[in-house]
Amino acid sequence: MLGIIGGTGLTQLRCLQISRREIARTPYGEASHPLIFGNLAGVEVVFLARHGAGHTIPPHAVNYRANMWALHAAGARSVLAIATVGGIDGQLNAGDVVLPNQLIDYTHGRNNTYHDGIELPVKHIDFTEPYSSQLRQACKLAAANIKQPLVETGVYACVQGPRLETAAEINKLERDGATIVGMTGMPEAVLARELDMHYAALCPVVNHAAGRGDSSKGINFAEISANLARTMQSVCGLIEEIARVNAQT
Repeated sequence: MLGIIGGTGLTQLRCLQISRREIARTPYGEASHPLIFGNLAGVEVVFLARHGAGHTIPPHAVNYRANMWALHAAGARSVLAIATVGGIDGQLNAGDVVLPNQLIDYTHGRNNTYHDGIELPVKHIDFTEPYSSQLRQACKLAAANIKQPLVETGVYACVQGPRLETAAEINKLERDGATIVGMTGMPEAVLARELDMHYAALCPVVNHAAGRGDSSKGINFAEISANLARTMQSVCGLIEEIARVNAQT
C-alpha cells in the first residue's frame, strides 16, 4: 500500500474517497494526525497530514518516528512525501515540481533513528542513495503519462526551521551543492530506510530562496500562499497517477 504524507498546503486529499480514519498510537507517541484510509484512483492508500489538520506542528517538532512507524504499521510499504521548497537553483521557479535524488541534512536535535536505546544494537544503513529508485521511477512515469512537467533530479537541503533562511545561508547551501531547500525531508527519509519502506519526495517550488529572484529583498508570504494554491492543483493530479503507476509495479 502507498502512504502519502501531506505537507504545507496539502492537509487533505480532495480526490480521496475516504473509507475510515484511525488514531495512530505507536511506541514513539501519537502520529501528527489520524491516518486517513481510502481509495485514490482505484488504489488503496493511507494519508497522513505531517503538520496536523490545522498545520499547527512546526517542522522541528513533528514526531517523525511516530509518523513513519504508524504508516508502516498500517501496511504502507511505499511512502510518497509532499514537501514544499524554496528554489536555490536559478533555473527553478514557483510552480515547478522537483523530484530530488539527493539530500543534505542540516537539522539538529531531531530523533532520527529507531535504534538509539541502550538495549538495542546499533544499526548502520546504506544511505548513499537516500530515495527509492523504484518509487522515483514510478513518479517519473506518472508525470510522463499525464504530461506533467517534472524536474527529475535535485539536491534537497533540509534545514531546521521554522524560520526561513538568510541570503548568506542560501549561498552556503548552493556552494554545498543544494538546489532546493525545505524543512521536513529529514529524518523522514532515513526512518523510512530503517523500516525498509520505499520513500520518495515530491517537492513543489513555492518561492525563490532568500536573496534569489523575486526574494532578493525579502520573502513575500502572500505570493507563497498564492503559488502554493495554484501548484497543489497540479500536484494532486500527479499524486493520483503515481498511485496508479506504483500499484502496477
